Amino acid sequence: MTTRLPLLTDAQVGPPDLVAAIRQRRGGDLIDLDRLLLHSPAFALGWNEFMGRVRTALSVPPLLKELAMCGVAALNGADFEMHHHAPLYLAAGATEAQLAALHRLGAEPGVAADPVFDATQQAVLALVVEMTRQVQVSEATFACARAALGSDQAMFETIGVIAAYNMVSRILVASNLHP
Repeated sequence: MTTRLPLLTDAQVGPPDLVAAIRQRRGGDLIDLDRLLLHSPAFALGWNEFMGRVRTALSVPPLLKELAMCGVAALNGADFEMHHHAPLYLAAGATEAQLAALHRLGAEPGVAADPVFDATQQAVLALVVEMTRQVQVSEATFACARAALGSDQAMFETIGVIAAYNMVSRILVASNLHP
């Protein structure tokens, strides 16, 4: 499958200062998502700043951030996102059994409560499922996640990560970007 919009080549991307900033955040290379985003330099600029902060400046533990990111990817069928974040999820301390459960998240009801996840992870996954599938979050799910995360900051940041990665996955899926 090919993307619905062409991926820009090194000769086509720009402006140079923006491309340099994206390369710096990425560790030197542009990924296909960047080559898609650079169709709109204004969008790519905002994306680079915002997603850079979501990825590196929040207080939520990396394991929970990656759990949320991979959960959203699984629910939305964003293979590109899962391909890039599954190794980060495992590196943050997840198990292969947890990753396998996440791959079933969109297809099997109740995976969010799978005992391979601890109580905090289950609460985050329930929040991921409701925010992604329904947008609306029940009072019970919200209260459970808030208690499990332990602070209003962690709760807000987790909501923000889920929302941000729903945006990411929707762009990936609509553009037909795959690994």
